[in-house]
Amino acid sequence: MKHSLAFLSVLFALLAQSLGAQPPPNILLILPDQMRATAMGCAGNSEIRTPFIDQLAREGMLFRRTYANVPVCCPARATLLTGTYAHTNGMIANDLRLRESQVTIAELLQAAGYRTGFVGKWHLDGGIRDPGFIPPGERRQGFEFWAAYECHHRHFAPTYFKDTPEVIQINKFEPEASCDFAIEFLKTQPAQKPFFLTVQMGPPHDPYGAPEEYMRLYDPEKITPPDNWQPDSEPTRNPALLRQRWLPERGAVPSGGKEEIAAYYAAITALDDQVGRLLKALKESGQEDNTIVLFTSDHGDMLGSHGMRRKRKPHDESARVPGIIRWPGKVPAGKIVDTLFSHVDMAPTLLALAGQPLPKAMQGSDLSKVARGLTTQGPEAVLLQIFVPFQGDEIPEGWRGIITANHTYARFETKPWVLFDHINDPSEMNNLAGLKEHESIETKLDAQLAKLMTSNGDSWSHNSKELVEGGGLFRYPQSFYTIPEYLSFLKSQPPHPQGKN
Repeated sequence: MKHSLAFLSVLFALLAQSLGAQPPPNILLILPDQMRATAMGCAGNSEIRTPFIDQLAREGMLFRRTYANVPVCCPARATLLTGTYAHTNGMIANDLRLRESQVTIAELLQAAGYRTGFVGKWHLDGGIRDPGFIPPGERRQGFEFWAAYECHHRHFAPTYFKDTPEVIQINKFEPEASCDFAIEFLKTQPAQKPFFLTVQMGPPHDPYGAPEEYMRLYDPEKITPPDNWQPDSEPTRNPALLRQRWLPERGAVPSGGKEEIAAYYAAITALDDQVGRLLKALKESGQEDNTIVLFTSDHGDMLGSHGMRRKRKPHDESARVPGIIRWPGKVPAGKIVDTLFSHVDMAPTLLALAGQPLPKAMQGSDLSKVARGLTTQGPEAVLLQIFVPFQGDEIPEGWRGIITANHTYARFETKPWVLFDHINDPSEMNNLAGLKEHESIETKLDAQLAKLMTSNGDSWSHNSKELVEGGGLFRYPQSFYTIPEYLSFLKSQPPHPQGKN
């Protein structure tokens, strides 16, 4: 499968060259971890400072309704890279390994003559997260240049690997360290060869915080939380112990209050400066005008909205992420659209913008015409999926959801969960699920969700009731491709001591 796709990509590229086509565009994908869509000045947030992200939006297109199909790390990243849903590519839970047989956008572009590069948090190899060396080869899924780690949240002292298992310790804030490697990639880029580079930064993922000069920018007492925010959303958590474990060089940021919102904003402003460095380096390379830039995130962060924490929710703060595409002269500058756009659409859209053929296996929509300003028509709905329970996020079981122009609806297999009216209740303060006066719209959305699941090969049978997230998969040296594979292995093992989350 991979070899036939590679042959077609090369053939397509040679044909384009023979016809005197324009050189293929470069692609730069910037993806911070756990960044909600509203945490940008260009999204209407007047309290956060994101001048360089805002610049991208002014010079490109802001997809205001961009979503994570599976709002949790590993499934989100796999969906984005493959253009397929998690039940199709197999990444239904954190810390599984993405099958080497899966075809990623990096492999397709590499076959078409692109130099490919990955910098930052990978989190697709499974097994023990630390130290996190992924050797060159198929497990890198088509990426040639490599400066990455599997998964850690040591934001102030990150470690990376290149092509050997020697740990590279960087005593900088992680976005700055990742940006250094990305600039190295740009400076070593061969002339007349297109590139695909993705920079996947760790912050603003918790533990919340940033270098002191950024922390001083935000006074917690002057922060205005969202209307749906509730204080003390996690009273059982011990922030001091959390901080001692992960960030010994900093004092604790109290959990469940405005302090962590301020720290979250500080981390975003810090990474925004690195976005600025990256854009400057791109301009200095002479490749700015011929580079498609996509800025997004793997999922958002509830951060106390509705009294909830972190991700895995159908709510806006968890499922909606930044979506900005810039390509000077090709994508209209300063345009804002409400076209539904999600992770599964990103690979086919980028490939189409780059003039590459789209594999039939990709399940997402090609929204390149939207990006070019030719239309605003897109998918009628976004499919949301969570396949396993997770106690840390208060998710009792897997669920499915649908987002339309006007509503968010999500349900468990046996009962509805939430129904929100975007038009009359943008803060999602009123859950309409189960209310008789809204029965007709709930019935309609329920049927639409069922149809969307069926048309994409999803079913409730893909769910697992096992507490594999936050409880086990990455505690063993080997990786697992599926939950049944892990459970079968577990039966043959003595009890494993409880590790850290």
